[in-house]
Amino acid sequence: MFSALISLILGAVHLLLGIGTPQKFPPPLSAAEERAAFVAKSQGDMEAREKLILHNLRLVAHIVRKYYGTAKNSEDLVSIGTIGLVKAVDTFNPTNGTRFATYAAKCIQNEILMHFRAQKKLSCEVSINETIDVDRDGNPLTYIDVIATEDNIEEEVDKHIKSTRVRRLVETVLDTREREIIYLRYGLSGEQPLTQREVAELLGISRSYVSRIEKSALDTLREYC
Repeated sequence: MFSALISLILGAVHLLLGIGTPQKFPPPLSAAEERAAFVAKSQGDMEAREKLILHNLRLVAHIVRKYYGTAKNSEDLVSIGTIGLVKAVDTFNPTNGTRFATYAAKCIQNEILMHFRAQKKLSCEVSINETIDVDRDGNPLTYIDVIATEDNIEEEVDKHIKSTRVRRLVETVLDTREREIIYLRYGLSGEQPLTQREVAELLGISRSYVSRIEKSALDTLREYC
């Protein structure tokens, strides 16, 4: 039964990639079959538990295809969504009046959203072994080198980490116009920071437009951190 579960998870991935048909999935259980399976599961029947998972895998595929169909990691999302389905099967209470499909859909979505939040958090982290500069001989300097040699450890490390984090996010999450204005306003290219009025004159746009773009860019950066 477990091998069948793994096989059908892979089948969900193939469906998302346009391979195969919905017939690869077992049909949904009837209301009576579903109730009976949950009763059996509550009595320790693991086959009933796996049956509930197998017959609801199409729900995972449907949610990923409908809401995240353009994601590059659709295969991963199917696996992550399946974890949410398993949690739904294990925690669902048939006596609360809620349909299992409704409850499971929320669990699947929550699991996928938790994954995205974790990815966003990791995107703001910096490795202590990451190269941040080179010494006078051209050898790479890492955060661990700074920790080992500087007296003001906390201040220097914090400064380097924040600087690297901000530059990385500016380059990856902002559009071209937002990036240009942030670079000019905060001197990220090594130049003297400019006022909003100076940026507006340099780019030939209004000061209020610069202000709106800067605010939007800063809100985006805060969201990712």
